[in-house]
Amino acid sequence: MITVVIAASLLIGVSLGILGGGGSILTVPILVYLAGMEAKQAIATSLFVVGVTSAAGVVSHARAGRVRWRTGLLFGLAGMTGAYGGGRMAEFIPGNVLLIAFGAMMVVTAIAMIRGRKQAPKKVHHELPVAHVLLDGIVVGLVTGLVGAGGGFLVVPALALLGGLPMSVAVGTSLLVISMKSFAGLAGYLSSVHIDWGLAGIVTIAAVVGGLVGGRLAGRIPQDALRKSFGWFVVTMGVFVLGQQISPEIRSTVLTHPATWALAATTTALLLGRYLRGRSRRTPDPAASVSTRP
Repeated sequence: MITVVIAASLLIGVSLGILGGGGSILTVPILVYLAGMEAKQAIATSLFVVGVTSAAGVVSHARAGRVRWRTGLLFGLAGMTGAYGGGRMAEFIPGNVLLIAFGAMMVVTAIAMIRGRKQAPKKVHHELPVAHVLLDGIVVGLVTGLVGAGGGFLVVPALALLGGLPMSVAVGTSLLVISMKSFAGLAGYLSSVHIDWGLAGIVTIAAVVGGLVGGRLAGRIPQDALRKSFGWFVVTMGVFVLGQQISPEIRSTVLTHPATWALAATTTALLLGRYLRGRSRRTPDPAASVSTRP
């Protein structure tokens, strides 16, 4: 089983290195369902793993000039406040409630991934407005500290849209922010949760290796297709996590009810129709490409 955990941990790092997020979305399920940790222990451990992996990933992005240090530090310091508070609050919340919140965050994150990020504004970079930094940083940090997720895919759009950073720079800068918030959230958890540092170290080393690989691959592969495929995978994992928190009786009723399958069939048809319409819009008309001479 430890081999499977290590292999999955490599994927954590690759996700962070390429997409600037998604690491924590994978870490908690890996630690809960593959390593057998309790919910709070898994969340605290994931904060350590993602914090170290993100910090290591900053190096390759910084060498390529894809990190805005002032913006990242400002946003990160604001996020640390919320993350520490979230970690402290988690002590008073049942583990299954945290997992339900985590599953919901997985689904929301996946939808954002599938929809895609807006292109960064075509304008000269400017520093983030302080009011937006404080608000976004504290809210995102609070979510990160509570459930160990919600970092990259909330931070990157904020950096790109509010700060006017190019997307590649927003991804690199987000790793600095994620690292700072993760360590602050971990500090909030350490007063009430014991961490298996041996296992945490193994997972972290594998994730760091994956992060270095992901950092080298960033910009060299079609990120749209990768992001959407990863998004659907996260949707599946989120539904699985939420399903595990439902009692077997309710789960059986939901899965066998005709309305469930009718809803699934309708959703599939709508998604397929939207996909086919999108393909038809992108396919050029052969007749329109034929040039005629007078």
